[in-house]
Amino acid sequence: MEIEAILNLIGDEYVSARSKYSKFHSSHEGFAVIKEEVDELWELVKQNKGIYSSPKMQKECIQIAAMALAFILDLTK
Repeated sequence: MEIEAILNLIGDEYVSARSKYSKFHSSHEGFAVIKEEVDELWELVKQNKGIYSSPKMQKECIQIAAMALAFILDLTK
């Protein structure tokens, strides 16, 4: 997958999340959301016996990146 396609997926995920949920109200909330996504990725990693990532793992990575983007945009000045 090309980087432009990945960045587009991250942007789409960010827009989708922002249409459903409000901005982060604190750094604690931002961290908790990112940690939840990382924990979900970790569960998939532990189940994966191969070297390569699965589509589910890729989706979690996109969600992590989108929430990191939201953290940057919502909580930095």
